[in-house]
Amino acid sequence: MSIQIFLQGKIPGIEEFLRDAAGDFEGRAQWAALLSEMIPRALLSELGLAQLLLGSAGGGQFLVVLPEEFRGRASDICDKVSLALQQRTGGAIRLVWAITEDLGTWADIRKRLALDLADWSATPAMALGLAYFSDALAASGTAPFATTYRRGAVVGWSSDRPAEILSGPDAESAKARWTLGEEVPWADHAAPDDDGSAAASLDTLASRATGHWAWGVLRGDVDGFEARLRRSDNVVEHLQVSQMYRQFIVNELQAVCSLPEFWQNTKVLYASGQSFAVVGAWDSLIGLAREMQRIFAMFVSSALREYAGIEGKTISMAVSLASEEQARLESVYADAGDKLQAAKTAGRDSIWVLGRPLEWKQLADAADSKTTMSRLIRECGASRQFLDELAAFYRDSVEATITPGTTRSTNTRVEKPWRFYRRLNSVLPVVGRGRDYQKLRADLISDFTGRRASNIRLRPQGRVALEWARLETGVV
Repeated sequence: MSIQIFLQGKIPGIEEFLRDAAGDFEGRAQWAALLSEMIPRALLSELGLAQLLLGSAGGGQFLVVLPEEFRGRASDICDKVSLALQQRTGGAIRLVWAITEDLGTWADIRKRLALDLADWSATPAMALGLAYFSDALAASGTAPFATTYRRGAVVGWSSDRPAEILSGPDAESAKARWTLGEEVPWADHAAPDDDGSAAASLDTLASRATGHWAWGVLRGDVDGFEARLRRSDNVVEHLQVSQMYRQFIVNELQAVCSLPEFWQNTKVLYASGQSFAVVGAWDSLIGLAREMQRIFAMFVSSALREYAGIEGKTISMAVSLASEEQARLESVYADAGDKLQAAKTAGRDSIWVLGRPLEWKQLADAADSKTTMSRLIRECGASRQFLDELAAFYRDSVEATITPGTTRSTNTRVEKPWRFYRRLNSVLPVVGRGRDYQKLRADLISDFTGRRASNIRLRPQGRVALEWARLETGVV
């Protein structure tokens, strides 16, 4: 009887490739997201094995089960794919893999795979550099990743073009082919342009935002995903958990982006096993982040209740806005990635938005405060000047800080609170207004300072709410 072996593959360099490489960003992002789905399927197809042997895939890694006699051929195919990936991306992306026998406990198997992968990852990649990639672009005359892959479309793989994901007529004639959204999990929502003939441009997305013209990028990542997989007691649990996350991220992101409040304002860049990226109108991205976090909490409560530990049970996100009309998508994407890491450093289960890291509960409070400010302006006729007055207090006060090793923000203290009330009274008078106005005004002050009038500390979520209201009302 043949011994069973595990082959685990990883694709390092994707983040750097998306940040730095030239060409069509959206096409490259989709191509890179599909790699970890297509390579293991193509490997099994090339070996003549059933697709049922695919254990897990997505998120830049995969795991397949093989008979021992296919070890050599599998390594040869992986080596060929890795070389082709490096040639196509100027050495930015490659495939590393490890193979071990199904002997011992799953913890032993996982440890052997991890050690072998670490050895591969330490091996230098091809020294082609981005100059090679740029030369390839110049020689071809077009961006080689400009294909857009859509749900319901057939994609294919050919052994003579191992770094390409074939589409259109090429896919139909390929030896191995699959349907996106059916055989391969795939999220591809793209807001239509004004006439519905194509996907909306960045400018169109920005013009659909409420108030201020701006588009941005939302990135999300499950906290402690790798640690959650390492907690698996056996290979069956490992596969079940990884597949649950992948199905949730892909299917729920596609579904949420299709809701009435988001479908015209968002475009999915990619969705993988534990992370996703969306470009869209700035206000829709904040709403999308809140909805994805809410649904993720429900998913954890129902699907992961019996699993011990907090790893993989929270999600962090970051929203980065284009600072100018000429901003490049890859630059805003990279900035969102940096902000996401900052949010995770400040504390898991948080979001970086409008210049601050906040816990999700704080973001909900900021949303309430933003609504109060907007109502004061739109329903009660308050001057937009009071937003500038509130902003001045944050600029004049000590900036909020993050205590190392904690998730708590230190609030900004107002040293002379009477100035706060005096300046606020000048733009939001106490007298001469109705009951609704008085209630909204009192709620606003409480949201920003708490209930103690003699010891005012401007809360970080209040700063986010203020910037949110300024963008929504066009006071920027």
